[in-house]
Amino acid sequence: MEFHILSFEGPDAYSQVGGLATRMNGLSQALAQGGYDTHFWFVGDPDLPGHESKDNLHLHRWCQWLSRHRRGGVYDGEHEKAHDYATSLPPSLLYTALAHHLVRGGHGVILAEEWQTVHAVLHLDFLLRRDGLRDLVTIFWNANNTFGFDEIDWGRLSEAAFITTVSRYMKHEMRAWGLDPIVIPNGLSPDSFRPADKAAAAALRRRFRDQVIMTKMARWDPAKRWLTSIEIVAELKRQRMCPVLIARGGTEPHGSEVMEAARVAGLRVVECHNPEGTLHGMLGQLDAVSDADVVSLQWHVDPESRRVLFRASDVVLANSSHEPFGLVGLEAMAAGGIACTGCSGEDYAVPGQNALVLQTDDPG
Repeated sequence: MEFHILSFEGPDAYSQVGGLATRMNGLSQALAQGGYDTHFWFVGDPDLPGHESKDNLHLHRWCQWLSRHRRGGVYDGEHEKAHDYATSLPPSLLYTALAHHLVRGGHGVILAEEWQTVHAVLHLDFLLRRDGLRDLVTIFWNANNTFGFDEIDWGRLSEAAFITTVSRYMKHEMRAWGLDPIVIPNGLSPDSFRPADKAAAAALRRRFRDQVIMTKMARWDPAKRWLTSIEIVAELKRQRMCPVLIARGGTEPHGSEVMEAARVAGLRVVECHNPEGTLHGMLGQLDAVSDADVVSLQWHVDPESRRVLFRASDVVLANSSHEPFGLVGLEAMAAGGIACTGCSGEDYAVPGQNALVLQTDDPG
């Protein structure tokens, strides 16, 4: 069995935006560690090698010629990249990697993610059928969200692949499109269960002693209830509970609206930079912050630093109004933190037992 994973997001900092990268990185590592040859095809950093291999995991960085001129991250020039991905990737995948495995009597499994890979799946399905190899390959296409659903030819995709999704909530959402996907819940890689650095967590608690520490990491998207989170901070401040929100968003324009709402609410917003990009660097930068109600982190937060933030915080706000699965909440639990979730797609959340589940936009 040989696995080929197709996704825009991947392990490079350039390619990491949200939960999709967490899912795909963990899945690729788990398959490789399980002894399977695993090929990961993603839109990678243009300054890194196009192909790298370590043990059973083979990284294929695609669309690099476009990314060199699109330095804003994996989704900068998204449609242009999706076209190039669909056109050039399937022939390379089949004829430089998969076909050699198939002619030796092997079987191939394709795991494709999100709307950007749909046309690549259709192209690959066509090539396999044309070459008489289709029966040797199983293709899955997975929906992590409803983004791009209007652009998908569901009839053709259903003929080319088994359609899956990540939660019962998403299965319900997709029924409106006439679909009945297979639910395969998300999981976490073993790295997510490593204990948070105790000394670092203690240092963070000391730095914000006598304050209510909240952490929120999500795209700047209205569905992530960022504005509600700002209202929560403002209400806690009115009650003299000395809150501090440590926030990490993305590059989306809604971020400006959120920060402006914080200022209008009378909250002091401080941008925090970490040139080192390390846990030590984060602690140093946060130690220099004074009198802030909202600390906006302006760098990609590495897994070790994330675990410390989740463990040291009084609560991790994962309170989305539309959340297909909610990997941040699951990561917070794995780190020993308290996840405060929404009520849509967090299949793992048991109210009052392993999570606080917020069902409304009411900050109270």
